[in-house]
Amino acid sequence: MAKKKADAPAEKKPAHKAEAKHEPCGQPEVSVGMVGHVDHGKTTLVQALSGKWTDTHSESLKRGITIKLGYADIDIYKIPGKSGAEQYTLQKEAEGKPNEIVRKVSLVDAPGHESLMATMLSGANIMDGALLLVAANDECPQPQTREHVQALTIMGITNVIVVQNKIDLVSADQAKKSHDQIKAFLSGTAFENAPIIPISARHQLNIDLLLEAVQTFIPTPHRDPDKEPLMFVARSFDVNKPGATPDKMVGGVLGGAVKQGMFETGMTVELVPGYEVEERNQKVWKPLSSKIVSIMAGGKSVQTAHPGGSIAMMTELDPSYVKSDKLVGAVIGIPGKMPPVWSTLALEPHLLERVVGAKDSLVVDPIYKGEFLMLNVNSAATVGLVSETGKGVVKSQLKRPVCAAVGSRVTISRNVGKRWRLIGYGTIVD
Repeated sequence: MAKKKADAPAEKKPAHKAEAKHEPCGQPEVSVGMVGHVDHGKTTLVQALSGKWTDTHSESLKRGITIKLGYADIDIYKIPGKSGAEQYTLQKEAEGKPNEIVRKVSLVDAPGHESLMATMLSGANIMDGALLLVAANDECPQPQTREHVQALTIMGITNVIVVQNKIDLVSADQAKKSHDQIKAFLSGTAFENAPIIPISARHQLNIDLLLEAVQTFIPTPHRDPDKEPLMFVARSFDVNKPGATPDKMVGGVLGGAVKQGMFETGMTVELVPGYEVEERNQKVWKPLSSKIVSIMAGGKSVQTAHPGGSIAMMTELDPSYVKSDKLVGAVIGIPGKMPPVWSTLALEPHLLERVVGAKDSLVVDPIYKGEFLMLNVNSAATVGLVSETGKGVVKSQLKRPVCAAVGSRVTISRNVGKRWRLIGYGTIVD
C-alpha cells in the first residue's frame, strides 16, 4: 500500500525541540486529545499507537462507543541516522540498535457520541493539543466533528492535527474528495492551516508521519513548577477486589491531569467541592483531605507529578468516596490555597450564532430565566438553573457545586431536541 503525503503548511515551525524537554522520570510531557465524530477511529488509533484498548468500561464494550474518558501513554523514539518522518517510531530499537526516546505523550480518548458531549468537554480542559479524526469514507463535516471543532476553539486549544483516517477503505479519488471537504470545512476557522495526515489506524499506515506531526505541531508548553499545585480529577475508582478484608484494602485512586505546580508523594492534599452529605434536612458539600500514598505516571511509580500528562494518584481516601467516578470534576490542591467553590455561578456569556451539532441550522436564542443549562468547567460537568439574567451577566443555581477561579472559561450547552447542544461559553465573574 503506497504511503500518502501529509498536507502540512511548510511555513509553520515547531515552537521548540521536544527532545530537549524529555525528563528521565518517565511522566508524559503533554496530553493530546483524540476527538471527532463517533466511529471515526479514535479508540482504534489509540490502540495502534499505544497497544492499549481504552474502551474498558463495560457499557462501552456493549455499545461499541467510548463512554468514559480513556487514557494511554506512548513513547516517541528517534531512529539514529534517519531524517524527516522516517526518524520517528514507536519502537525501542531498529535493526538491533536502540533508538533514542525523545518524548512521552499522554493520549486522552474522548467520546464522539452526541449524548456524551459533556464528557468530551471535560476532557478538553486537560488537553495541550488534539488530534481531530475524520473518516475518509464519510462525509465531512459530521455533526460531532463540527461540535468538537467548536469546542476546541472555545477551550482555546490551538495545537490541532487533522487525522484523515480509514484511507484504506477508499480509492485515491475518494481520499482526495475527503481531503477537499476537510479543507473547506476548516476554512475560516482557527484550524484552517492545520496539517492533514492521511492514515489507516487499523493497518498502522503513515504512523511515522503522524508522529512527526505531533513532534512539530504540538510542542510542550512552558510549565511553572512554583505555582500552587492544582489537579483536575477526570476519573476516580476503587481498586479493591470484592471480598477484600479490611487489612488488605487500599485507599481510593484519583486519575486526571496536573494543571499547575507539583505534587509529591506524602503530601497532604484537599479535594473540593468534596462529597455530598445531608445535615439538618439540607444537602451540603464537604471537602475531603487525604495523603498522597503514591503516584503513577507513564506506567511507572514516580515521586513527583507535574503538568503534562495523565496521572493516577493513590490516596488514603475511603474507597466508598471514589468508586464509580464519584469524584470526577473535583479539584485537588493544598488545603487553604484552593480556588473558590461555587454553588451559584455568575457568568459573562458569549453565545454562538448557531446551535452546534443540531441537524437544522438553529439560531441561538438569548439565555432566559428558568431554563436549565449544562455547564462544563475544568473537568467538572454540572447542570445550572438560570436564576437571573441582565447587565451582561447570567446567574445559575448549580445542582452540583464546582471549584474554579474567577475568570475561568465555562462552556454552555442547552437542551435542544432532547440533546445537550453547545451554544457558547462564559467567564466566571465575582
